[in-house]
Amino acid sequence: MSEPQRRTALVVDDEPPIRSVLRAYLEADAFEVVEAGTAAEALDLARSQSPDIVLLDVGLPDLDGLEVLRRIREHSHMAVILVTARAEETDTLVGLAAGADDYVTKPFSPREVVARVRTVLRRSGAALDAPDGSDPDPDVRRFATLVIDPARREITVSGTRVSLSTLEFDILMALTDAPGRVYTRAQLLEKVWGYDFYGDERVVDVHIRSMRKALGDRATSPELIGTVRGVGYRFLEQPA
Repeated sequence: MSEPQRRTALVVDDEPPIRSVLRAYLEADAFEVVEAGTAAEALDLARSQSPDIVLLDVGLPDLDGLEVLRRIREHSHMAVILVTARAEETDTLVGLAAGADDYVTKPFSPREVVARVRTVLRRSGAALDAPDGSDPDPDVRRFATLVIDPARREITVSGTRVSLSTLEFDILMALTDAPGRVYTRAQLLEKVWGYDFYGDERVVDVHIRSMRKALGDRATSPELIGTVRGVGYRFLEQPA
């Protein structure tokens, strides 16, 4: 039996000591690690190495980390965790809106960072673990024009492939677990993050707006994701 392929983490930070600490803890957890000290190096390695996850410092010397994230998202949905010294909730919301899967603030515990890495990868593990060429999951979810394949983590609307971030896909899965049920923001965060979330629950609103845009669903007259004012969200469609 062949050994399982080791996952690769790209650590992006302009401070070598921080890169060294994260490398040591990630390698101890069986990750292959590549490093970048600048945005230019990070973008080059993101394309050439196709890492499973990127730990991305926001305060890079040559280009803001959020812009690096936006450029990564132009060609890839690889998992990205922002590492930031900025404590303001606005910065966090901007980062998550740009497509980050999670964030940690400096100073941080390296063990916590590794735990976050494993949690984010576990959320997207269905796509990584599915055998090549395997049949779609028999539990494919069909809602009129919307089709969700959990095993392949693929979404189509009227036959057209739709791209969502890892978090957005998981929020959609949570909502479609029980069409019609109203989920509060806190409940969605608990289902998606898988651990206690500390931060602004408005991150859910940011991702819902992005999901609606991608799915062609309008907030003023939604057909898929409905808003329950003062409470949260619910999925409107019933299975086809």
